[in-house]
Amino acid sequence: MCDYSLHYVASRPAHLGEELVTTSFRATSTRGFASIDKPEIAVCLRPGTELAFSDEVDWERPFRFFRRKTAAGRLARFRQVNVTDPRVHHDAIEFPDGRVVLLTRLRPGQRATVVQLPVDRPTEPAEPRAGERAAELISVEAYPV
Repeated sequence: MCDYSLHYVASRPAHLGEELVTTSFRATSTRGFASIDKPEIAVCLRPGTELAFSDEVDWERPFRFFRRKTAAGRLARFRQVNVTDPRVHHDAIEFPDGRVVLLTRLRPGQRATVVQLPVDRPTEPAEPRAGERAAELISVEAYPV
């Protein structure tokens, strides 16, 4: 998904195996992912998408001059945070240690590869299998009203 501040930016969904780059989008105050080939088009990720960065991930930290920078790793999973508040950024990545960083705080120019997409879940209930349906009909017929 793309954050609320990117609603007026051209976008498309991410594809398995593609290489992305963190970027700032023109006429917005946010950052996100874009294709290496077309940096003006936002690439939207679904919650659960897994990314492998080419280097240690770097982001803006408040008071970073007073804190020691700790490595977060190169693997992360996309997720959304603060979804009940429509006025804040929602797009974030989560590292294996549980640390969560908003995409808008990632430093521009970092490369990441989409290594796994989340499983599509059916929105409608699955049709019962033939045996289940027959058993249901038999039980109804066994007890006439």
